[in-house]
Amino acid sequence: MLPDVLGPGLRVVFCGTAAGTVAARVGAPYAGPGNRFWWVLHEVGLTPRELAPAEFRELPRYGIGLTDVAKHASGSDASLGRSDFDPAAVIAKVERCAPRMLAFVGKRAAQEVLGGRVTYGRQPRRIGASEVWVVPSTSGAARGAWDVGPWRALARSVSEPGATG
Repeated sequence: MLPDVLGPGLRVVFCGTAAGTVAARVGAPYAGPGNRFWWVLHEVGLTPRELAPAEFRELPRYGIGLTDVAKHASGSDASLGRSDFDPAAVIAKVERCAPRMLAFVGKRAAQEVLGGRVTYGRQPRRIGASEVWVVPSTSGAARGAWDVGPWRALARSVSEPGATG
């Protein structure tokens, strides 16, 4: 299980489905070969440089937090069962730390928490005070559906002066 990176005053919390196999083994989120998470954070301007997965504890310095819907399981989305997910825990964490935005990394994570189908981009509902977004998965396995556009839109919204949340 990877630790959450949460606290007060965050601009955005990214919520994945579960730690991937490599991430769980090395103890650092989004550490799998081909995962674009750290690259895209820098590419869209959320971090000033591309962080290494082992630097994940530095994210609050940039107003960023991390959690997952399945905290006690690891592996690919396809390997996870319904009982692995704890959407109520995600909602409680977000309500407690109240980031300006919650961004699900991939549709599966969002569907498990929000229920039903979702599209990329800003969602019509909020969780507590937090805007909710869905951005494409950064997993190498999801490369066929990769689109940096929703990530850029999220970054613009995160950076807007006086953004609500």
